[in-house]
Amino acid sequence: FRSHPHFCGHAPYLGYGAFSAERAAGEAVQLGYLLISRESGAGGHHHGLHAQGEPPLHHAGILSVFSPKKQNMYPEAAAQCAVRQPFLRGDGSIRFGTELRGRSVLFLQKRDCFWQNREFSMNKLGLLTIYKSVIVPNTDNMKGLEAAAAAGIVAGKQEKKLEVIADVTPEQTKAIRAYLDQTDIKVRHVENGVTFDIILTVWKGEHSAQVRIAVFHTNIVHVEKDGEVLVDIPVHGDSEETLTDRSLLDMEHIWDFANTVDVEDVRSILEPQIRCNMAIAEEGLRGSYGANIGSVLLDMEGNDVRVRAKAYAAAGSDARMNGCEQPVVINSGSGNQGITTSVPVIVYARELGVSDGKLLRALTLSNLTTIHEKTPIGRLSAYCGAISAGAGAGAGIAYLCGGDYDAVIHTVVNALAVVSGVICDGAKASCAAKIATAVEAGLLGYNMYIRGNQFRAGDGIVAKGVENSLKNVGRLGRQGMKETNNEIIDIMVGG
Repeated sequence: FRSHPHFCGHAPYLGYGAFSAERAAGEAVQLGYLLISRESGAGGHHHGLHAQGEPPLHHAGILSVFSPKKQNMYPEAAAQCAVRQPFLRGDGSIRFGTELRGRSVLFLQKRDCFWQNREFSMNKLGLLTIYKSVIVPNTDNMKGLEAAAAAGIVAGKQEKKLEVIADVTPEQTKAIRAYLDQTDIKVRHVENGVTFDIILTVWKGEHSAQVRIAVFHTNIVHVEKDGEVLVDIPVHGDSEETLTDRSLLDMEHIWDFANTVDVEDVRSILEPQIRCNMAIAEEGLRGSYGANIGSVLLDMEGNDVRVRAKAYAAAGSDARMNGCEQPVVINSGSGNQGITTSVPVIVYARELGVSDGKLLRALTLSNLTTIHEKTPIGRLSAYCGAISAGAGAGAGIAYLCGGDYDAVIHTVVNALAVVSGVICDGAKASCAAKIATAVEAGLLGYNMYIRGNQFRAGDGIVAKGVENSLKNVGRLGRQGMKETNNEIIDIMVGG
C-alpha cells in the first residue's frame, strides 16, 4: 500500500478499513464506505443515487453528488433527489457515503480519473471529518465533503494527522478547485453498526486500496491493497479500550483535582486554549461570519458580563463554522465544545480580575466537567455536545464566583435539566446560537442555586445525586437518541 506510486502512498494516520463485497451485496457494485464523524455531515447537495448499470441503492439515507453535466445520465436517481452540486464534473466518479453526525458513512466509488492528473500529490491523501454545511479550512471558503476530500488529495500532509490541510498554499487552493472540476463526488448513508466508522476505497484500473478508521479519528484498524489485507485490528462496537481510562472521573474527584493540582502541570494545555479560543471569539465579533450570533447578542442585550460570556462563545463558533482559519483548542474532540467550555470562563475571569492561577483552576474544572459529562454520552450522538460544554462552563464560572462543591454540582444538574433536549444536526451556523443557549443555561443553573432554588430528583431526568443525573443524561444521549439520529440523517439528506 505504501510503496505503490499510484495508490494513496502513506495512509493518512487516521485509520484504515475495508467493507467486504459480501456485506455490500444488494447495495451496489464495487462499494467502498467512508464514515464522517457525528460532528460532520454529508457534503454539498445531492442529485443522483447510483450510476447506470448498478443495482438500485435501497437505503433511505443516501446523498449523492453529480455534476449538472451528468444530471440526465441518472434518471432513476433524479426521481429521488433533485438538488444538484454546481461545481463538480468529469468522467470518473467518487462516491462518499455519509451517515451524518455519528453514523456518517461515506460511500466511495472511484474510477481511473482519480489519479489522472499527476500534478497532484497522490501519496498525500488526507481524510477529514467535515460538516455538511461548514466551510473547509484553508480552501478559500470551499464547503462540504467534496472540497474536504479534494483538499486532502491535493494538499494533505498525512503526518500532521488531524491537521492534514493546515498548510495549504494559494497554488494548492487553485489545484483543489481544478481537481473538483474533474471529479464527481457522490455521498450515501449506510448503517455499519459502529457509531464512528470511516472507510475509504479507491480504484485505478484493475487495482484498488481500502482504508478504515473506527471509533475515533486517528484509530487505523484496517488496510487492504488489491484484496490483500495488510492491517486488520478487530473493532468491538464503540469500545474505546485503547484510549484514556475515564472510569475514575466523578465530580467529587474533579473538584478535588482542580483545587489541588499544581497549575504548572496544566499550564501548557490551558494557556493555548486561552490564547486560541479567545482569539477566534474576538475575530468572530470583528468580522461577519454566518448568522453573527455573537454580535446580535451584544446588540440586543448590551455589554453585561453575562451577555459577553454568551456572545464571545457564540462568536467563536460563528467564525469557526463559517470559514475562519484560526486554530481552536478542542474538548471531547470538538472545537465548538472547546470554545464553549473555555471562553465564558475566561470572560468571567477577566471581569472579576482573578489571578492567573485561579483561571487555570477554573478551566481545569470546566474542561474535566465537560469531559465527564460527555463520557457516558459517547464520542458521537444526536445529543448536542455544546449542552455538556455549557454546563461545564457554568461549573467553572461558579468556581470563579466563589462557589463551593455543592454550588458547582447543582449548577451542572440545573443546566442539564433545562437544555438536554437540544439535538445535534450537523456543524453549521446555528451551532453558535445553541452555544449561547447552553451558556445561558449554565449561568441560570448557578444563579438558581445561589438564590436557593434547584431542580430535584424526579423532575424529569434529574435523579438524586449528580452522578446519577449525569448517568441519565448519558443514557439519553447514547441510547435514547439513536433513532433521533437516524431521523436527522434522513431529513438532512432528503429521505
